[in-house]
Amino acid sequence: MTSHLTRRGFIAGSAVAAPALAWGQTPAETTKPQLAEPPSVISNPPRQWGPGAPPNIYPDPDILVLDDSFKSYRVGLAAIHRLWTGCQWAEGPAWSGEGQYVVFSDVKGNAQYRYIWESGQVTAYRSPSFNSNGNSFDFQGRQLSTQDFFRRVARWEPDGSMTVIADSYQGKPLNSPNDLVPHPDGSIWFTDPPYGGQLSEGHPDLAGGRANANGLYDPKLGDGGTGLIGGVKQELPTNTYRWDPSGRLDVVVSGDQVPDPNGICFSPDYKTLYLISTGPGPGQTVGGKGVIYAFDVQGQTVANMRLFTDCMVDGVKCGPDGMRADRAGNLWISSNAPLGYSGVIVRNPDGKLIGRIRLPEVCANLCFAGPKRDFLFMCGSQSVYMVRVNIQGAAPG
Repeated sequence: MTSHLTRRGFIAGSAVAAPALAWGQTPAETTKPQLAEPPSVISNPPRQWGPGAPPNIYPDPDILVLDDSFKSYRVGLAAIHRLWTGCQWAEGPAWSGEGQYVVFSDVKGNAQYRYIWESGQVTAYRSPSFNSNGNSFDFQGRQLSTQDFFRRVARWEPDGSMTVIADSYQGKPLNSPNDLVPHPDGSIWFTDPPYGGQLSEGHPDLAGGRANANGLYDPKLGDGGTGLIGGVKQELPTNTYRWDPSGRLDVVVSGDQVPDPNGICFSPDYKTLYLISTGPGPGQTVGGKGVIYAFDVQGQTVANMRLFTDCMVDGVKCGPDGMRADRAGNLWISSNAPLGYSGVIVRNPDGKLIGRIRLPEVCANLCFAGPKRDFLFMCGSQSVYMVRVNIQGAAPG
């Protein structure tokens, strides 16, 4: 509670309460300093955000050091900034080193945006985006996107044309590719959960499909392209795939192993694959449990599946969605959790929790951005945030 004292009342109170000074002491030596707690996402009143908000104190109170090792990754003279707000569900940020911008998706808003590094502006990029979700850039600088509406993976070429990377497996349409990551060998690895079968993120299945079993939804309403290109109902398990430059598509992790795969990334040396398993999608009663698995990469396949983290922090489930690795091998993982635990959790290669970044809304995904790749760009539910860190992101995008 904040005390409201007038200047006269404060002086009068001080005169009554002032202690007698010991011999040789000065008032400065006997006065206890009065310190204030800086505003944070859990303070009352809460921290303010946006261009008109007052500056926050350094170090930022919403960057939490939970292990001494995280101190070397925190920039003491850096604060979290909200760059822009106005999304329905911000997702899939990726850094273009050549273009000097971050591209990100508003999945439910059916649009892509760019954060322009030089000007700090957020501008419309592709609308409609066909409910694009995850984005990345390959080793040639080409943008890769998953499109929930057409249930496919697309690549944008330097001349502006688009190449469909994958939209089916063994003659059956994909569910709705969600997140993806390039490999130095030219392959693209991506997850295929069913979330694009929702009314708000793509289009529902046709009547009788798993996500529209009773025919309650009409997938053609407002979406005239339904059925022209791409899948119309879920026919495949929720697998994780590897697309080969030859055009071959292989299952690397089955939906039985990791149901509802979502975020995906490699370790900096490409010897470990990390895979997020999230909750049940439309039409599912059983799905993932909001955990992260690790695998050993063995050429074009993986082995030795193991639980990397259950994403519990202080007894709170910090539901993961997207993630990126830094050059030291730490994982920076988005957190969908109650206020105070929403934001980003950071775990070292052994899975130990070493730091947290609190945001005033849940975080769906993130990437490393900036010319030096030393800024963490975070997609909250409706807004985008950024903070400088003392480590660089691994891999392109």
